[in-house]
Amino acid sequence: MSAKIIDGKAIAARVRAEVASEVEQFTQRAGKPPGLATVLVGDDPASAVYVSGKQRASLEVGMVPFDRRLPADASFEQVAAEIERLNADETVNGVLLQLPVPAHLDGPALTEMIHPLKDVDGLTPINAGLLSLGRPGMRPATPLGVMELLADTGVELEGAEAVVVGRSNLFGKPMAQLLLAENATVTTCHSRTHDLREVCARADVLIAAVDRAGLREARRGRHRRRHEPAHPRAGGQHERPGGRCRLHLRGRDRLGDHAGARRRRPDDDRAALAQHAAGRAAPGKDRGVASR
Repeated sequence: MSAKIIDGKAIAARVRAEVASEVEQFTQRAGKPPGLATVLVGDDPASAVYVSGKQRASLEVGMVPFDRRLPADASFEQVAAEIERLNADETVNGVLLQLPVPAHLDGPALTEMIHPLKDVDGLTPINAGLLSLGRPGMRPATPLGVMELLADTGVELEGAEAVVVGRSNLFGKPMAQLLLAENATVTTCHSRTHDLREVCARADVLIAAVDRAGLREARRGRHRRRHEPAHPRAGGQHERPGGRCRLHLRGRDRLGDHAGARRRRPDDDRAALAQHAAGRAAPGKDRGVASR
């Protein structure tokens, strides 16, 4: 059974070129380039690498990067104040709080403070709710990157049985929602799923992004049982015996910052979110955004 490697770098290069074109159009309309702010608390090496990559990617496509770094012992109030400053800054179009934050901070609570229109990670309750309802809004980057890879393979998602291994707010849950939007039949697996191998074996489309030994072993066992070659390096692979497709992702957020970027801020999404955000200035009307 042969396997075909998805060339993620080539897809990312294509998408970046498209994003650069869209940034140029935005700049012509607005009279200024869009700005992306990253907020990094502490000195975690992996987080620093991710932030540096986002800064470089912003420059490559013509965006203005804003690099905000706070010490590891920064208080909740200090981080919140930085987020509020970025929310109010008209030169900043997107705000990204790099996760995880130090243990003494409440990451979800800080993330919720990002204005929905600037929530490029799609993690605020407003954007997560809009995704669940199938309405326009910001989407997490990694699931969008996976959808881009799937589109490149030409796999038919409508009616397909899709299995997502992982239920994180950043990947698993939004991944399932995006597949549902394409009319796939979706099963979400996690650490307490019974007979994970059997569930994965029946999938037409298998998407896995987990980092737990037991789940990885189940995947390896499935590969051995079905005599399917394991992918030798990080990235993705898809196999289409008889029209079936399986996409495997290893590592966190490898593809999303690039492959999903072009769908991050279309005008119709901004208009829809603006209507929700208007609820902040309308006391007595519940439009889905709580006043802060």
